Amino acid sequence: MAIRLVRLIETHADQLSHGLLHKFQHAHECADLHKVPASELKDRSYEIYRNLNEWLTTKSEAELEHRYTALGARRAAQGVAFSHLLWAITATKEHLWEFLESQGFADKHVELFGELELLHRVAKFFDRAQYYAAVGYEKAAKSAAA
Repeated sequence: MAIRLVRLIETHADQLSHGLLHKFQHAHECADLHKVPASELKDRSYEIYRNLNEWLTTKSEAELEHRYTALGARRAAQGVAFSHLLWAITATKEHLWEFLESQGFADKHVELFGELELLHRVAKFFDRAQYYAAVGYEKAAKSAAA
């Protein structure tokens, strides 16, 4: 079943990345992403969605660290607030979940979906906590600098 879900995601990578770009363009939580070319944002999310199986099964921790350390440095150089970067990563994951729900995943696998929904809600809680902690961090840093 996991392989089928990953294939479904990879097959719809273009649709997913286009929808995510739309979210980025309309969410105030990541408004700083307007500083990043839209094509770069779309290409980055497409690469994640299109190669999800590879990211989940064959990429090493070092490769993941390298990719996301570079991404963080790039977004900092582009002037994207840290909290907006965190929100974008969270939105990428949430957009994936919303896609699976829209594909009737819940209807076909009710019991499994209930367990996954719990995991999703827990992850969403911590992602949101991470985002708002970053916002508080940035506000405190700005106040201290002033």
